[in-house]
Formats: sequence, C-alpha cells, structure tokens
Amino acid sequence: MKNFIFSTLFVMQVVFAFGQSSTGVTGKVIDAKTQKPVQSVIVSVQNTNLMQLTDASGKFSFDKVDVGNQLIRIRTNGYVEQLVQVEIIDGQLSDMGVISLEVDITTEQQLALITITDSDLSDDNSGSESTAGLLQASRDVFLQAAAYNFGQARFSVRGIDNEYSTILINGVLMNRVSDGRPQYSNWGGLNDATRNQEFTNGSAPSDYTFGGIAGTQFISTRASIYRPGTRISFLGTNTNYSYRAMVTHASGMDKNGWAYVVSGGRRWAQEGFFDGTDYAANSLFASIEKKFNEHHSLNFTSIYAQNRRGKNSPNTQEVTDLTNFKYNSYWGDQEGEKRNSRVKDVEEPIFTLSHYWKFNSKTRLHTNLSYQFGQIGNSRIDFQKADNPDPNYYKLLPSYYTTLYTYSNDIATYTPDFAAADQAKANFLANPQMDWTAMYRTNNENISNGSRYILYEDRTDDKTIVANTILSSQLADNIVMNAGGSFTKSNSANFKNLIDLLGGTYFTDINTFGINEDEQQADLNNPNRTVGEGDKYGYNYEVNATKIDAFTQFKFTYDKVDFYLGQSFTRSSYQREGIYRNGFYPDNSYGKSEKQNFDNFGFKGGATYKLTGQHYLDFNGIYMTKAPNTKDVFPNARLNNDITDNIKNETIKSVDASYIIRMPNLKARFTAYFNETENTTDISFYYADAVSLGNGEFVSEVVSGQNKRNKGIEAGLEYQLTSTIKATAVAAFGEYTYTNNPNLVIKADGAVGDIFNGKASMEGYRQAGMPQQAYSAGLEYRDPKFWWISANVNYLSNNYLDVAPLLRTDQYITNSDEANFPYDAALSANFLAQEKFNAFTLINLVGGKTWRIQEKTLGLFANVNNVFDIQYKTGGFEQARNASYSELYKDHQGPTRSFGPKYFYGYGRTFMVNIYLNF
Repeated sequence: MKNFIFSTLFVMQVVFAFGQSSTGVTGKVIDAKTQKPVQSVIVSVQNTNLMQLTDASGKFSFDKVDVGNQLIRIRTNGYVEQLVQVEIIDGQLSDMGVISLEVDITTEQQLALITITDSDLSDDNSGSESTAGLLQASRDVFLQAAAYNFGQARFSVRGIDNEYSTILINGVLMNRVSDGRPQYSNWGGLNDATRNQEFTNGSAPSDYTFGGIAGTQFISTRASIYRPGTRISFLGTNTNYSYRAMVTHASGMDKNGWAYVVSGGRRWAQEGFFDGTDYAANSLFASIEKKFNEHHSLNFTSIYAQNRRGKNSPNTQEVTDLTNFKYNSYWGDQEGEKRNSRVKDVEEPIFTLSHYWKFNSKTRLHTNLSYQFGQIGNSRIDFQKADNPDPNYYKLLPSYYTTLYTYSNDIATYTPDFAAADQAKANFLANPQMDWTAMYRTNNENISNGSRYILYEDRTDDKTIVANTILSSQLADNIVMNAGGSFTKSNSANFKNLIDLLGGTYFTDINTFGINEDEQQADLNNPNRTVGEGDKYGYNYEVNATKIDAFTQFKFTYDKVDFYLGQSFTRSSYQREGIYRNGFYPDNSYGKSEKQNFDNFGFKGGATYKLTGQHYLDFNGIYMTKAPNTKDVFPNARLNNDITDNIKNETIKSVDASYIIRMPNLKARFTAYFNETENTTDISFYYADAVSLGNGEFVSEVVSGQNKRNKGIEAGLEYQLTSTIKATAVAAFGEYTYTNNPNLVIKADGAVGDIFNGKASMEGYRQAGMPQQAYSAGLEYRDPKFWWISANVNYLSNNYLDVAPLLRTDQYITNSDEANFPYDAALSANFLAQEKFNAFTLINLVGGKTWRIQEKTLGLFANVNNVFDIQYKTGGFEQARNASYSELYKDHQGPTRSFGPKYFYGYGRTFMVNIYLNF
C-alpha cells in the first residue's frame, strides 16, 4: 500500500514542469453601487495556484498565465461572487476592464446561522452539534436550503453525522479526538471573523486535506485577506439567546507589511425559547500578519469563545400533555430566580501561528503550529441517601399509579390506583419544577453527616497541540498537486468536579451501590474521602492520544474532462491512565491501559465531464478506513481500563453522481448518492432509573460492529424569473437504515462486569434524529433600491425515534414473566415498531434593506421562521427501563406509559432582527 503511494508520487514528479508563458490578465474591481474600488478582493485563476488580493485602487494583475480559456474567480465577503471566463492570448496582457461587484444583501442570513448551530438539543456529549454550521460557506442552492430552511428541524445532509465532516481553521483540524465532532462553540459569536470560508461537498476534493464523506469546511483567519473597515451589529431574537452584539475591525495591509483584525461579541439571554434556558457567551478574536516580502508572511491568530447555556429536558408525552412542549424539568426557582441544574460550559481558547511561503507563482507551502486548551463542563445533581430530585421522576407521575401490578402467590393482577394518580397529577402541576429549597433544607437537616444533594459537573479538560504543513504546487499546465502532513498530540483529563454543596459542609466520595466498603470507594488509594467545592471526586482519568496523518492529491484539467486522485494515511494511538483506583475494579482502574494503535488508509477519486460550457456530469467516489474515537475505545473509562471487545477500524464507502447546470438564468444540481459505513462503534452514557440495579445508576451502552447504509437523491434548482424575482426549489429523498445486528454491551458504575453482552436485532431499523425527506420552494424579490424579501415553504418528513438496542436482544424474551404474560408476537411487534414522527410544514419569511450614507453602509436584516407556530418533534429516544416483554406489556396497560419515549421539540415561531453598520 505504501509502495503504491510512493510510486504515484514519483510518477507525478516526473511530469513536473513550469509553464513558460509571459502572458497574463489584469482588471479592476469596484462596488457596483458606489463605483468605488474594493480592496482585498480575492482574485484567483481556477485550477492553478495563482491568487492575488486587489490593491487600494481595486486592481489586480497576473503574469505567466497559461494560454487558452481560463476561469477567473472574484470573491470577497459581503459581495456576490463572480466566475468570469477570459481568453488568454500568447504574448498579451488581457484586460478584463472594470468588474462591478454587487452587494450580497443575503449575507446577513449566514451571520444569523449561529442560532441554529448553538442549539444543542441532544444529550451531554460535548461535541454534539447541528451540521448546519458546516454548510454556511456553500453557495449551492440545495446546501443553502439545508442550512437555513431545514436546519431548524435538525436536518442532516445525506443523513451523515458531522463526525464524518472535516473542519479546518487555517488548515488545523478542529474535529475533537474524543468523538470526532467539531465543537462549534469554540468560535461561536465570531461570525464576522470566520466568514472567509471554502466548502467542498461530500467527498469532493479539497486543497487542504483528504477529508471525509460529509464535506470539508476551511476557515481562513489570515489578516491580509479581510477587507479593510469596521463593522458593528446588534441582533435581537427569541431563539436560544435574546441579544447579540458584535464589533469587528480589519486594518488591511499597510505599506510596512502589517495587517490585523480584531473582533468581539457577546450573546445573552435570561431565558431562551425553552423554559429556564439561560445563556451567556463572550467571544474575542485577534489576528495579526507580517508580510516580510513577496515570499514569506507570518500570521498569528487567537480565538477565545466562552459559552455557558442552560439545557432543556427531553420529556415523555405524558409530561408534555400535562405542561407544554416548552416545559423544562431541569430548572427550579431559587430566591426568585430560575436556576438550571443542567448547564453546559465551554471555554477552550485557540492559538495558531501560521507561516505562508510562496516559492514562486506555481508553488506554495502553508505551515501551522496550534495549541488549544480549556474545559467543557456539563452539570447535574448528584445525591446520596435521598430521593431523586427530578420533578418528573417516574414515581411522581400519574402513569406510575395507572400501570401498577400486584403479585399474590406469583399471580400478577392489574391494580391501577386512579385516586393516587389524580393526587400525583395535582402534586406535579402544583410543583412541576426542581425544588432547590427542599434540597438545601435536607442538607441543613443532615449538616453533620454531609450533603445529601450536590451540584457537580462532568468535566473534560483538553490540551491539544497540532503541527501541520500543506503544500500546493502546479506541476504542469494542467496538473496541480496538493499534499500535507499533520501531527496531533492531545491530553484529555476527565473527572467529576463538585460545584456547589447546596448549603452542606462536605460530601462523602463513595458509591452507595457497592455491597462492601471496598466496592463503595471511588479511590481505594484515598478511602472514605470527603470533598468540598472545587474538588475532584467520583472518577478521574486521562486519555492521551497521538495522531499522524498525511495525504496527497492530484488534480488534472483538460478541455472536456477534469479528474482527481487522492490518498491518505493515518496512524492513531490511544491510552487511558486512571488516577483513581476504583473499588469495583481494584486491579484494572489505576495506572495506564494497554496502548491501542490504529492504522488507516484512504483512496478517492472523481471526474467532471463537460458536456458543454453550461452542462456538466460530476462523479465522486471514496474508500477509506477510519479509527474509532477515543470514547468508543474505552467503554467504561470512568471506572476502568477495559477496551471495547473486538474494536476495529470503520470502513467507509461512498459514491455520488451529479448533473449540474450553470446557465445565466438557471442553476441546478441533481445528485444520487450511496454511502456505507461498517464496523461503527457507538457508546452512550446515561442515567437509568433501573437496569437490573435498582434506581438511578449511571450506565454505558456499547454498540459495536454496527453497519449503516445511506442512499438517496438530492436536487436544487434556482431560476431567475426576471431581473428582480428568483425562484428556488429543493428536494431531498433519503433512506438511512441499519443493515446488520451489532453487539451490545451494558455496563454500570455500580456493578462488576457486564449487565448484558449479546446481539441486538437492529437490522432494518431507520437511523434516527433527522428528517430523511425534505422539500422546499421559495420566491425572492430583490429591488434595485437595495431591499429584498423572500418566502419559502418547507415540508419535512420521515424522522424516526431512536430505538433502544437493549429491547431488541434475547433478554427481551428470556427475562420475561412468561407465566403471567404469555408472549404475543403480534403485540410484541407493535411494542417494538419504530415510531415515525408526524410530517410538518414550516413557512419562513426573510427580508433586508441597506442604505448608503456617505462612506458608510447601514443595513437591516429580519426573518420570521415557522410563521404559523407549528409544533413538531426533532428527535427522541426509547427508554430502556423495561427491557423485557412482560415489563413492556405492563407499561402499555395504563392510559399513559410510565416509561414511554422522551422527545425533543423544535422551536415554534421565532424572529430575528439584525441592524449593522459598515464603514
């Protein structure tokens, strides 16, 4: 395999040659409205390494451009991008004349996207964010609709999780080693500073990395490419935050070769759309560049984005019916203020030093050294020798009493207590929120014995250093090579951090599920330890990871066909180190685990066939293997050094084919795709009310050897009906399924060994968490006087509930009470049928207006999403509490289920108004 890569590189080097033409192209870029020059516009010759920024007079000039028809790309933030074909004649400097750039008055829609990507409607996994943020750099009509129209419903392009995307800032990978996902909060609130982006869809080629199957997003913060000026904006909304203020200033490159950009922002809300979801985020950005000469530049970027937000709870249908879809059980009143017990706190600054080396007009080398550190915390209530404080704990709800069975002489009898159910309903409606006062009172009553209730956070403190280099070289007139290498080393410290004793004096660091004193110890090296605020307790371990990767890519350009070939190699090494000696695992928790190494290769290729200058056929294919994430390698990392059984690299295969139209009035893309991922491993952590243990235990659910298939078609069409009216139509039809029966292992903090280990019958079930079909139609009117309005209608369907693998194992039958509840296959099939959410239609309105006041631009952007306030589910999951047929049968006997699925809901009607000033 390695010989193949090296041989390919050698063959490519043999054809290395530089064009000798002295011909070129020149032009001047101006603002279409003001007729004034636009500085720092990025001008590039497509399929070459030729790139320039316009000077203060808006001019650019290339020499040594190859003879023939060339595409000149002209782009900068805030303006509509242009792609102009120019005929280059030998010995002549072709003059493109004056190029007028129209202001892109829809740019504000991209700046509003952060309200989507900040919304975390899933679980406590630190990196689980919407994929909408990945798409904001794309101008493709389908991907724009996926981000802005479908994103609010948790739509995912091709149904692919964003751990299969690649996010780069200045060429440095932002995907986390722990779960493979980007943490968008790390640069949230810095929309102005992160607007210089390039996006490639699916497995299409990127100049900066090999990539994956969910697209590549490259964000550049190089100071010299920002257009000089200042921007101030203020936004009001009713989504996950209420207000946002941002200020950004870019200096442009001065005569001494210095350029800098600074930006700052704040977002805040006392309460977001869902009850009790407070929000506070502060963001700072600085980038400074020194250009030493025409060949060398050095750039330093620092990003600080602190984000703290209260979460909202998933709820059963029973709880939603008793309250409303905005109900959130995580908060309660404390001295007249709403206090949320589940808060996500992110603070991970990034520092990057970049060196740009331009050897000549054909070859460039970009090298980075990056360091990131900080913390992510997810808080919750911990308790010992006390009742569960969750206000919708199952024993406090009416359904607990309406599904009661009693046993006499081993005979089960359905004995609902409707009077008790009515009382439970009355009690819940009278006190539906978390009772902070009661917890403080309980702690005060037991002041000498330590707190019964505390507030803690699951903390992850990461430190990551990355060194990488990216080479781009035009080997011949029609061949461009991209190559790169990267080294990543990370240390992740994971522990419980005690935040608040809630009026108590200390907390005893023991696990009450242990049957003897040793088993109860979180750390046998420090038994019966008492802890206070700011102390670590419960679990404490580190995961060290090292990753080396390299890629090469060759792009070939001809009159009728363009094609590319790429390859990659990656080595990943993981090791856990336990800081505590756990009482359940005294010989397998303290110290270092075995080191796990994973080697992976990837190959991809594609071609574009030019039917005419306006019609194209495009094909992409990829075969690659991928290392499991660190969280999937160590299944019970909180307690021991276990390695997931038969852990393997994932195998990923993907192909897509597109027909593309690019006409003056019509732009369209029609794509068919097929993706398969094999041997995936997924580990979920959650509190289970009971899984053969009793009450309230933290468990891990390990699903390994899972295969998935995603196939479908997507279409996007944009037609300019008149000079001022544009119509769009978008369709996504997908089918995302599980194609085999994986292995399932259930482990718990309070038990030695596996609670369950066996196969789960998942084949044929649908992948959950996103609509698998989505359709959109829209109209947009752009007035010559610089105001615009658009409306779109969006229909989304085929979203499914996330099924519990434990309910689809042999245990479901073998653990059932067959004597009292004889197995009924038809009834069981109904119990286990995957719930399909109702389809829904969302109507959105968007508009804006700009005014030119002397040298300043004042703008207004506004939108209303979900105009008719439609209530819809965005996701949900089955509870695994009743893991046998008999228990599930009993749970279905009352008017409402006690352990029914829990659901997440999308926003109702929301609005956003943004005012900005550019000068």
